[in-house]
Amino acid sequence: MRPVGWSRATRYVGICLLGSLCAMLVTAPSVAQDAASLRARFGTLTQELSNNQFQRPLYLESSESPNDLKGEIYATIEQPFSAVGPALQGVGHWCEILILHLNVKDCQASGAGPADTLSVVIGKKYDQALEDAYRVDFTYKVGAATADYLRVQLNAEAGPVGTKNYRIIFEAVPVDAKRTFVHMSYAYGYGVAARVAMQAYLATVGRSKVGFSVVGQKADGKPVYIGNVRGVVERNTMRYFLAIESYLGALNTPSPERAEQRLRDWYAAIERYPVQLHEMERNEYLEMKRRELKRQQAGAKAATPG
Repeated sequence: MRPVGWSRATRYVGICLLGSLCAMLVTAPSVAQDAASLRARFGTLTQELSNNQFQRPLYLESSESPNDLKGEIYATIEQPFSAVGPALQGVGHWCEILILHLNVKDCQASGAGPADTLSVVIGKKYDQALEDAYRVDFTYKVGAATADYLRVQLNAEAGPVGTKNYRIIFEAVPVDAKRTFVHMSYAYGYGVAARVAMQAYLATVGRSKVGFSVVGQKADGKPVYIGNVRGVVERNTMRYFLAIESYLGALNTPSPERAEQRLRDWYAAIERYPVQLHEMERNEYLEMKRRELKRQQAGAKAATPG
């Protein structure tokens, strides 16, 4: 029985308020649980973060299923959460991050709120016309942004050469006043066409390329690194993670010099792992990316109303 004197409008407002309250009750524990899970992961990775091949507090793992590949990085970065949280919110910021990757030829942000999208053009490791590359449309969503937890998600239904269901997830929690613990996941699905294309790549130009996971030891004691598709996803996971870190590292650089600083920092970061990530010489990368940044900025300006 409803309370005496409730009009239809009053009942409607009451239902809306109850619905909002229920949504808050469902969402708040979920965010708290995600933050607690990430903090717990930090605790369980103490040994891996302090003793690893990267010579820094970073742990990388990858997995492969019949139709899916995933790479994940957990790391402590020398940035306060108070800087990381705001810097990685805003769809436009992610175009400045993604363009650092040598395969990303262009990125344009559009929309507002739930309609935020990133149109990312993915191509070869050299200068390439945009019409000759692949466009991948990501939806962008801030899943959570609280005083002690951030979660950002990028999703794309379709990608190049039959790949699909792209997911980039970034999470962060504060460690102390100067450090942040972060988790980045990069994953995608693939079907028959993508599998055939990947096999062709691995049999030719990708034959000698490796990832970071150590799967054995050579006679001389040197490590044997994982290859094949898991090597591919590990390399790209690291490239995207280093792009995020280079973006954050340049935040205090004066604005006119910031883009150039990010490029230089990203190249320096990948060259710490030349066995896995070296693809081109420094000047070649910088000159290519300067041209791509100009093209990206021109595209963003042309898309701006007025």
